[in-house]
Amino acid sequence: MSESERTPDGPRADAGARRPAGGPRSSPRGIEPPVTELSAPFWNATRDERFLLPWSTAREVPMWFPREVDPADPGQPIEWREASGEGTVYAVSVHHKPGPGRDPADGPYAVALVDLAEGVRMMANVVGCPPDEVAVGAAVRLVWQPLSDGRNLPQFTPV
Repeated sequence: MSESERTPDGPRADAGARRPAGGPRSSPRGIEPPVTELSAPFWNATRDERFLLPWSTAREVPMWFPREVDPADPGQPIEWREASGEGTVYAVSVHHKPGPGRDPADGPYAVALVDLAEGVRMMANVVGCPPDEVAVGAAVRLVWQPLSDGRNLPQFTPV
């Protein structure tokens, strides 16, 4: 992110289509995910706002979550490849009580299972609209929430 896209409190509200709607935030909400040896390629790519998925090189299919081996063919290596960031809401839950590390003043938030265009499903927040408006079947696209260490958390917003 360029300096012109930052304010003292974080990214500008108009810092581009890939940022969550709703204005700048002083800090990320919730607990920041840890980096493990298996997840490091994913998290390192988020520093450049690149969305990677692990792929089975033998079967030529993506997987989610990061793993050491392909569960269908454990002898084959995993390769990290760029993903589109496009998807569809498979299921959604609106949380009215704050989760760990969240400010109660932020109010309700939507957590969804998103079927990615590549064929895998992942869980993430849906932002940029009232949580009660997130619907099963809605088209969503990837946006990024900055974390304190330079990584970015993938989230989704309605298309």
